[in-house]
Amino acid sequence: MRRTLRQQRAAGVVAVVMTVAITMSACTTAWGHDLAWPWDEPEPLPTPTATMAAETVVRKTDPPKPVPKPVYWPLTGVEGKEAKMQRPAVSVKIENAPEARPTRGLEHADIVWEEVVEGGITRFVATYHSTLPDAVEPVRSVRPMDAAIVAPMKGILAYSGGQLPFIDKVNRVSTQSVIMDDGHAGFSRDPSRPAPHNVIGRPKVFLAQEREDLRLFSPPPAQFAYAHGKGKGSAVAKGRKAGTLKVRLSNRQTSYWYWDGGSRTYKRSEGGAPSMSMSGVRHGARNVVAIEVDVVMTPYTDPSGAHVPETKLVGSGEGFLASGGKVVKVRWTKGRVGAPIRLELENGEPAKLVPGNTWVELVPRTSGSWAVP
Repeated sequence: MRRTLRQQRAAGVVAVVMTVAITMSACTTAWGHDLAWPWDEPEPLPTPTATMAAETVVRKTDPPKPVPKPVYWPLTGVEGKEAKMQRPAVSVKIENAPEARPTRGLEHADIVWEEVVEGGITRFVATYHSTLPDAVEPVRSVRPMDAAIVAPMKGILAYSGGQLPFIDKVNRVSTQSVIMDDGHAGFSRDPSRPAPHNVIGRPKVFLAQEREDLRLFSPPPAQFAYAHGKGKGSAVAKGRKAGTLKVRLSNRQTSYWYWDGGSRTYKRSEGGAPSMSMSGVRHGARNVVAIEVDVVMTPYTDPSGAHVPETKLVGSGEGFLASGGKVVKVRWTKGRVGAPIRLELENGEPAKLVPGNTWVELVPRTSGSWAVP
């Protein structure tokens, strides 16, 4: 039977629809019910590897914390904890006449300064910061050069008494005086010794009387430069061997220092006798510094009528630094009372001490001397 044109067109449309339906059915079978076309299919995930796993661990781990820089006690160069350093330096005047020996507490000082006083005997300014002993003795009176010694540290200076001009000098250099004669706490008498060689001082009690303004200067600034690392000290690296140091300060005082390799310190003697503490410890120092200084006579006299000498620390001169069993020449300068002493090698480089305690010998330029056999 012959179909009309309209019927033919209708049949064509049906055929097209059926073709599309068959095609979609085939796609459903090939690609699944979601009708995801091949060009829309997501790329397959890569197979995990050890490298990828390590990268994932690194990404999830917190960044490494910065390594804190070491901090050092300013008066010894020894590593410590900063929180414990937040206190002023406490210096104490200690006697060194034969009647005053053995002394007490010098072995705990960060720095000990030896100075010539009237009659040619010596006294010490012992400065404590990293360690505060329970007691020191015998404590004696202030002298005119003490202000220049303690001024750079702007801390506390404890002493038994002294003439008013000497006390005024200390108070003018931002240093707090703690004085027995003024009734300040921390002093007592040792009943086993005769006066005046029997005053006991308590550094911790001295520190407890710290003025509020002194906290601006805590901790004290370093008084010398220190080398960190084995063999880095100036004397150790560039000096010559020195087993014995002889320092003559006056006709009544010669200090000897003998190198002791076991303790890595120089051991001290007063003339021919070991310099001892009441604790039985022989005094020793990791560093011994000797500098030549001008000494002048003041118009002031002591109770015996002898004129009081004054060591002039503002100036310059020659000296030596001994550390690690070796010694090296140095030149010292101090431009003003409040500045620390600067030590330089002959080539102008800063002289560096080894970490540890230091004894400083203030040797009169005209009447004193030193020798390193």
